[in-house]
Amino acid sequence: MGFGFGLSANAQWVLMSTAILGMAAGVIGSFAFWRRHSLLSDALAHAALPGVVIGFFVAGGKHLPMLLLGAGLSALVGAWFIQWIRSSTRIKEDTAMGLVLSVFFGFGIMLLTVVNRSAAGGQSGLDNFIFGQAAAMVRQDVTVMAVLASVVLVAVLVAFKEWKVFLFDPAFARGLGLPLGWMNGLYLALLVLVIVTGIQAVGVILIAALLVMPGVSARYWTQSFGKMLVLAALFGGGAGAAGTLVSVLGDGWPTGPFIVLAAGSVFLVSLLFGSRQGVVVLAVRQWIGRSRTGGRRRMDDPVGEGTGSATPKALGRGSAG
Repeated sequence: MGFGFGLSANAQWVLMSTAILGMAAGVIGSFAFWRRHSLLSDALAHAALPGVVIGFFVAGGKHLPMLLLGAGLSALVGAWFIQWIRSSTRIKEDTAMGLVLSVFFGFGIMLLTVVNRSAAGGQSGLDNFIFGQAAAMVRQDVTVMAVLASVVLVAVLVAFKEWKVFLFDPAFARGLGLPLGWMNGLYLALLVLVIVTGIQAVGVILIAALLVMPGVSARYWTQSFGKMLVLAALFGGGAGAAGTLVSVLGDGWPTGPFIVLAAGSVFLVSLLFGSRQGVVVLAVRQWIGRSRTGGRRRMDDPVGEGTGSATPKALGRGSAG
């Protein structure tokens, strides 16, 4: 089959673009992991669905730039509501995220039902935004996705040192004169950009998994933040490419579930065999440590002491009485 696995030119472009998307999701998802915003990415992904449908209404059809613009604006509105609920009420942030996730997604499903019952609803293709469908993407869709994902990677690479200080020591970053408010806004914008870029290929329900799992998997292999980003990009890109390949080779199979399964497989391997915190690796290290400690103790103990056995000399003393 060759390098392209017997795929058409458009399918190979789709494969490449989803690999780039996976890399961007892994990198920006690592940021969300360190900021404990994993649930936020899920909430914003679900909040993007109403914007997709509203963009369809405004454009009068499936015009991808308008759909992505609507998704981005809807996700940002969801983020604003989360912040407003958290700051203006006694409701905690995780509860606010759950509220926004459920309400926005329910509203999006309602709008999607209205579109599907309209005259052109059957041909809208908006159902693909639920679970993702890479095979339905055309060359323009692929180009837009690849460009937007590349923008995220470049934004992280260019300001890597600033991002590192921003994430790990905000007080020091403020002392250096870094605009924390602007950086926080840029971080949120990049997170939304990855979400709206990936919802057509992965779907609004599962894009959060592609954001979370590569970074978590990478954490089991290294303590270095830079190496973690590299590994997360590799894991995310590999999962995106593998899931898309299975979807394209199949007959109308959704892309999102296969990408998530690929990312989940990487996470399972990392959980068990990760060189830093893998369950199996830690168990083996503990077993080796106990073996060495037990061996040293046996070598240091006097003969017969602590073993329940007695030397002939001790026996002689005991029988003399």
